[in-house]
Amino acid sequence: MASNTGLIIPKSSQEGIIEYSRLCYNLLEKQFSIRERMRQVDLAYIREKDRTEAQIRAKNANKQGDADRLQNITVPVIYPQVESATAYQSEVFLSGQPIFSFVSPPQYMDQAMAMNAIIEDNCTRGGWVRELMMFFRDGFKYNQSAIEVVWDRRITAAVETDLAIGSNGQPKQVIWEGNSLNRWCPYNTFWDTRVTPPEVSSKGEFIGKTEIMSRIRLKKFIAELPDKMVDNVRSAFESSISGTSLSGTSYQGESFYIPQINPDALTSSMYQHGVDWERFAGLDKASNSINYKNSYEVSTLYAVILPSDFSLKLPGRNTPQVWKFIIVNRQVLLYAERQTNAHDKLPVLMGSPLEDGLGYQTKSYAENVAPLQDASSGLMNSVFAARRRAISDRLAYDPSRISSSAINSSNPSAKIPVRPSAYGKNPGEAIFQFPFRDENSQFALQQVSQLQGMSNIVNGSNPARQGQFVKGNKTLHEFSDTMAHSNARDQMCSLLLEAQVFTPMKEILKLNILQYQAGTTIYSQSKDRQVQVDPIKLRTAVLAFEVSDGLTPTAKLINGDTFQVATQAIMGTPALAAEYNVGPMFSYLVKTQGADIRAFEKTIEQKTYEQAMMSWQQVVMEAIKQGASQDKLPPQPKPADYGYIPQQVQDSNPTPPPTSSSM
Repeated sequence: MASNTGLIIPKSSQEGIIEYSRLCYNLLEKQFSIRERMRQVDLAYIREKDRTEAQIRAKNANKQGDADRLQNITVPVIYPQVESATAYQSEVFLSGQPIFSFVSPPQYMDQAMAMNAIIEDNCTRGGWVRELMMFFRDGFKYNQSAIEVVWDRRITAAVETDLAIGSNGQPKQVIWEGNSLNRWCPYNTFWDTRVTPPEVSSKGEFIGKTEIMSRIRLKKFIAELPDKMVDNVRSAFESSISGTSLSGTSYQGESFYIPQINPDALTSSMYQHGVDWERFAGLDKASNSINYKNSYEVSTLYAVILPSDFSLKLPGRNTPQVWKFIIVNRQVLLYAERQTNAHDKLPVLMGSPLEDGLGYQTKSYAENVAPLQDASSGLMNSVFAARRRAISDRLAYDPSRISSSAINSSNPSAKIPVRPSAYGKNPGEAIFQFPFRDENSQFALQQVSQLQGMSNIVNGSNPARQGQFVKGNKTLHEFSDTMAHSNARDQMCSLLLEAQVFTPMKEILKLNILQYQAGTTIYSQSKDRQVQVDPIKLRTAVLAFEVSDGLTPTAKLINGDTFQVATQAIMGTPALAAEYNVGPMFSYLVKTQGADIRAFEKTIEQKTYEQAMMSWQQVVMEAIKQGASQDKLPPQPKPADYGYIPQQVQDSNPTPPPTSSSM
């Protein structure tokens, strides 16, 4: 079955859709400043929140090589907490191969293996692990994260296309298609805030994102779009980030946002414009050439709409439908597609690792320990202030006897001359040094450790889980038992993410494969073999599939331990073995653990020949006992009589040599 295709929207309806997308974007900003909230979290996360004048001066002095100036220190509390939580969830959900696996009854094991091969290929080509790790980290920093689950395709650029006029009519070659997971940047994601983030996919009205594209990337992006609005391609390329829409309505302001977090970043985050195309192309251009811009804002919006609201004369125009819109610079509608997915949801899943019923008022993992990081940093910097005081003595002096330049000389061995008015007098009378006693630094350091312990209590962590050595007299069993109970909060978070994100994600992945997957041959790295994919057989087995992940592994879905014990009992009890086909049962058990041993199963011809041989041997032994001569013995069965060829492994599903293939 072909994937969704775009529709040509009348000009009268395009402006309404564009205005609707602007209202969706502006709705989030009108309710609360979510971007500034996330920016403050990121400043604390990378420990760049201290922008005081004293800190800036000390930092600049260190850059110039002056190591005597001590900078303020931000005690790392948020960063290790966020990374530890991300590492745990990554271990739970992303350590398997493939990440999601399918299990089924014995009669559908071939289809389950094909589904696993498809998921493995999609995961490798789509970079799922990277996207999901960033998704986890966003959730622990902001308590909201978004990931898109769509059926994507990649095409060749071999067909020459004039994007100002459209394709030359030649079909594009699809080099790969499959499920794609795309983490959305939280700073540039907008959604229906009338529902909580985990409910956006099923109950929300819209969710969208904005990204910046160069001229070349936009060209490639448009070339890969099926059935875009060709008449609007030129307008899209000639539109500017601040300009006018198709109807002439002015639109001002950039919507793509990059926060200023790291002052020492390798590149400026505000540099979005790229090559100056006007200068590169020159001013003397042909009249029919496109007036390209340096960069473009491309917005993708998924929305549940009534087509009748936009004067779209389509079937079911008064029934809520899921649509996808792609808009350039919030002015030109480039692509419109009705989503006919079987899951009938907005294909962007949002997660909240902490969900306590307070909605958007719930603090994230990072925000929960932010005050503890500030307090720890304050105590630590008080110790540093004492160190500064110790190495830069404070004293009072008589300026009529000693000059300020001499008293403040940076040379530690410089001699201090006195003024003529001090001749013949005791120099000690012109200088008084304030005594310095540091009695509180040791207590401040102890309090920092206590605050670090409080941060672990808040998020249910401990130093050992963060890779830190903890002294103690626990035995190995006691330590293992303690660590086993220390991840209860993480397991609760895993269960929540499973319900919020991974259960609907597995359903979407499965339905996308059943709806869009074409027949092909895929090489499975984990099985080291090529797997034949038959979409018709996959769809006939749809009701028998169960999808597992790291939280709900295959062993739980099929109860492999119990099945293994039962198999051993059957093989050891002749009466039970007579009631079951032990061989196929053993093959099924091994196959559920990722190995296919059917290539070693005996064929019907081989089993028939071996049974005939056993019967012949019994007859011959009995005849010899009775004194029968050699010529009176029955003829020995031959393999050819039963269609069996010895020394040849016969496999009903042969394994070709491993070669790479595309879907």
